[in-house]
Amino acid sequence: MLHLQSGHQLQLLQGGQAFFQALIGAIDHSVHEVRFETYIFCVEASGEQVAAAFERAAQRGVAVYLVMDGVGTTSLPLEWVNRFKAAGVEWRIFSPLGRLGVLIPTSWRRLHRKLCVVDGSVAFCGGINVLDDFYDPNYGVLTVPRFDFAVRVTGPLVQLVYEATAQFWWRLQAANTARQSDFSAAWGALQEAVRLALQAHAETDLNQDRLAPVNAVSGHTTRAALVLRDNLRNRSRIERSYRKAIGEARQEIIIANAYFVPGRKLRRGLIHAARRGVRVRLLLQGRYEYFMQYHAARPVYGALLAAGVEIHEYSVSFLHAKVAVIDGHWATVGSSNLDPLSLLLAREANVVVDDVTFAQDLRQRLETAMTQGGTRVDPAVYANRPWRQRLLDRVALGVMRLLLFLNNKRY
Repeated sequence: MLHLQSGHQLQLLQGGQAFFQALIGAIDHSVHEVRFETYIFCVEASGEQVAAAFERAAQRGVAVYLVMDGVGTTSLPLEWVNRFKAAGVEWRIFSPLGRLGVLIPTSWRRLHRKLCVVDGSVAFCGGINVLDDFYDPNYGVLTVPRFDFAVRVTGPLVQLVYEATAQFWWRLQAANTARQSDFSAAWGALQEAVRLALQAHAETDLNQDRLAPVNAVSGHTTRAALVLRDNLRNRSRIERSYRKAIGEARQEIIIANAYFVPGRKLRRGLIHAARRGVRVRLLLQGRYEYFMQYHAARPVYGALLAAGVEIHEYSVSFLHAKVAVIDGHWATVGSSNLDPLSLLLAREANVVVDDVTFAQDLRQRLETAMTQGGTRVDPAVYANRPWRQRLLDRVALGVMRLLLFLNNKRY
């Protein structure tokens, strides 16, 4: 059962501009250590400003550890490789693709979470990559910013973010050391990790006041939890947190999700909620981004629409959010899509919140996106869509299931 701890202060951040401003501010005030994980690290425009903040921190003696995914970030520009090396920034690319690329089944197990912890006192979690709001690697300049969210947190779960990021870095180091068969180096790395952890705790009280959340309500604290997904002990925690909240919903469910191909249990939960009188609204990706992303989601629509679920497609820009609000008090913000890659294969991280003020803020933003940027799917139009589109939809879903089978998963 998910345990939500009290004593948190959260700031909801919409879009890269707000996120990068808060992130760079925290990094520029760091005195000891910064740990950061992301799927995409694009060192252009806003991304260059983030990279420069890491560089400045390392130059003044802060320990900086960066991890990027090998699919989202295949490499860094040589200029930044040299700049990070000169400044002392430690960085790794997780699971780079080999010559066969994504044809190897295990290559689908990616680092997709977006986490940052600064001096053991403030953390960030969400769906926003280090990628400019108005730029897409595949489509170029965007006229409307990408729709996405992150949260800035102080409180007990910051320690959990620290433990998750430190442990992952240690595993990467240990794996690299094992390949080199250098056990003395592994022992030295472990000792250094312990020293840094103890030092981070010593710095927490020093930095807590200086890194208090911007616009936090004075004296207002929130119940929250960090929910991780990996291929070890936490295989289904994020999906179970969604299913539990959906099962307990009595009035309203709003979910915004970029890549939406939920499994049977999650689909049944949404259908049952709608049938018992809960208003269920989904804000989904309406723009074509990838063949699988666009077409594999469409076969799922039918049963949901028949049950009374409202589906709104966001098409004024790219929707990248992975958030939800249920009954005006339960909310989640994170990196996990509701599709097989996120729920069954990737490393993900979400923050779950039980707080009316936070949930209502997020709810209002989703309402605005639906009314100003979304188009509601008409069940009759969906049912009568061209046969060619139906065929493509079925092919995409079939290919996705085949690839999951090759990963020895059931979905």
